[in-house]
Amino acid sequence: MKTILVIGIGVGDPDQLTLQAVKALGRADVFFVLDKGPAKASLRALRDEILRRHGPARPYRVAEAQSPPRDAAPADYRACVDGLNREKQAVFRRLIEDELADGETGAFLVWGDPMLYDSTIRNLDALQEAGLVFEYEVVPGITAIQALAAAHRIPLNRVAEAVTITTGRRLAQGFPAGTDSVVVLLDGEEAYRRFIDQDVDIYWGAYLGTPRQILIAGKVANVADEIHRRRSAARTANGWIMDTYLLRRNA
Repeated sequence: MKTILVIGIGVGDPDQLTLQAVKALGRADVFFVLDKGPAKASLRALRDEILRRHGPARPYRVAEAQSPPRDAAPADYRACVDGLNREKQAVFRRLIEDELADGETGAFLVWGDPMLYDSTIRNLDALQEAGLVFEYEVVPGITAIQALAAAHRIPLNRVAEAVTITTGRRLAQGFPAGTDSVVVLLDGEEAYRRFIDQDVDIYWGAYLGTPRQILIAGKVANVADEIHRRRSAARTANGWIMDTYLLRRNA
């Protein structure tokens, strides 16, 4: 039987790997890497550093494949994601069939935690449903949400209150009902700017857990322009950006 490990590797700091993740890395014979092109070379370098520090002491292999491109502004978002996942499933199938021998263990290294806005688990489930034979395990990791709260030294929730996790696309429709604290991921349109005229605090972070880390906090009205300026400059300089933030509405 082939075994697949889906390992959460945190958001960039090799020291943030859990002991369970380090042990899982040590079990792998093959590491599957989806290359996202020159603009994301620094992400590949971080993965390489993680393997250098925490990878198996014995010989192992790295199997690379090109990551399918994604439409940055699709007319139908859900259809775009479904199509992208079908393409990824084809890549996963080839890697598992061609690069992993029976009895060997392969590993996908997933940024943050595999349960949070990541398709790896869904794609492996789809392959099993389609008849590909393998077993897999999931190892949790430090999420951008945890790294954000730690970097700003804040709890996510206020006493006896809920927290909602959502996307920038959803936040653009307004604060979710029934909550005054919202964690936002995947916001390419800077939806927080919608709340400049309201009494809302923001705790924002980019490149969390890496030497490039940027942190900004304050009233949205006071720091929105600074976030926009530094976010734009960082994206231009690095070719990509990963950021997230907590919005907290004051009564």
